[in-house]
Amino acid sequence: MKAYRFLTADDTSAFCHKVTEALNKGWELHGSPSYAFDAANGVMRCGQAVVKDAEGEYTPETKLGVL
Repeated sequence: MKAYRFLTADDTSAFCHKVTEALNKGWELHGSPSYAFDAANGVMRCGQAVVKDAEGEYTPETKLGVL
C-alpha cells in the first residue's frame, strides 16, 4: 500500500526534526512544503506531505504514524 501523511507544526526547528524523523523512518517527501500565517496564534505554520510504501492493505484503522 502507499501511505500518506501531512506533517504540520509551528515554523521552528521542531518542525524540521519532525520531518527528519519521518525521512529516517523511510518516508519520502511528496511535493513542496507549505507555509501559512496562523493569525489566531500569531505564528507561521509549516506543512509537508510525506509518502511511504508499506506492507499490508490500507484500512481506516491503519496507524500511519507507526509505519
